[in-house]
Amino acid sequence: MEKHSTGCLVCGQPLHYFDPPRELACEFCGELFTSHAACNAGHYVCDACHAQQGFQSITEYALQTTSKNPAEIAISMMKLPYINMHGPEHHYLVPAALLTAYHNASGDIDLRRALSSALERAKNLPGGICGFWGGCGAGIGAGIFTSIVTSATPLAGREWQLSNLATSGALASIATHGGPRCCKRDALLSILYMVSFTKEHLNVQMECSRPVCIFSHKNNECKKELCLFHPKYHEEEIK
Repeated sequence: MEKHSTGCLVCGQPLHYFDPPRELACEFCGELFTSHAACNAGHYVCDACHAQQGFQSITEYALQTTSKNPAEIAISMMKLPYINMHGPEHHYLVPAALLTAYHNASGDIDLRRALSSALERAKNLPGGICGFWGGCGAGIGAGIFTSIVTSATPLAGREWQLSNLATSGALASIATHGGPRCCKRDALLSILYMVSFTKEHLNVQMECSRPVCIFSHKNNECKKELCLFHPKYHEEEIK
């Protein structure tokens, strides 16, 4: 079955969110899940089927790039064929881009092992938690990155503190820019916040630039010139 890259992966129609959740069968694997979302035609795709190929393509790209710029890496990952406009693959994309840039900027980690840890943690974050839990998975991805590079555990001291500071700071940046959700915007906001955080707290200088979004035409909820990554925002700033 061919997947659509935005809206419902099956038919491309907009998703409908509901509470309480319902038991639905995934259109791809057939398994039953409890979900808060389906399209208007009733199609539902589980998080694993939604993101699995995207997870693999993110890892493959991370292991071959030499860039030290996590925003640049993230944009390149977002262009990959199996990265949808929205979805839980972004929960892994954020720590993967950060870990890759950190490693390429002489951060002391085994990148392959770090990516494996990030994926294992990020894939447990359900899609839609930005609205239903009040904590965007892209922001939590900043904490996952910090936890891995500092070897934090629930019993750690400073490492535990830094991981939670990273998450709270990234979430604050996401919240300040407001909704509705845009996985691309929220991922980039988290990454830009973490460049300065990593320099200040971890003494590793990654490269930094604010990218121009090329995905707005795929996002029905795009805030257009109100988003600092939108081309129109850059034009207004130059004026």
